[in-house]
Amino acid sequence: MEGLIIRRATIEDVPRIIELISQDQMGRAKDDYSGSVSSDYQKAFEKIDLDDNCELMVAELENKIVGTFQLNYLQYVSHSGGIRVLVEMVRVDKSCRNQGIGKKMLEYITQRARERGAQLIELTTNKKRSRAHKFYKSLGFENSHEGFKRYL
Repeated sequence: MEGLIIRRATIEDVPRIIELISQDQMGRAKDDYSGSVSSDYQKAFEKIDLDDNCELMVAELENKIVGTFQLNYLQYVSHSGGIRVLVEMVRVDKSCRNQGIGKKMLEYITQRARERGAQLIELTTNKKRSRAHKFYKSLGFENSHEGFKRYL
């Protein structure tokens, strides 16, 4: 995808990030973009932005944010004391899908994980997202575990 810029998100990007998330919710998600952003989102952004082990990113095309994802670097005892990158919130604007944006974002994620010395990239996706499963598999990801959640 020529012209795609991937950069760290700023506080000004948060409304668009929430809009992208709300385009594609499943399960018990509570994000509903109504044109304004609550202080809870702003506080969350500030915590993420200050954390050296978190990176909230956006993908821009022609000065418009068309994608987002969050990287969380986790130190483990397993994998010989290795680092894994937990990828969250991978979203591409519905109107921009199937143009290679997601692939470029995952290539960036892989490059960034290597730069940080990670041994593993981990992500989850809803079981109902069969197209996303095919996409991740095409990029070398394995469906290796069964995940569980407990809402509090």
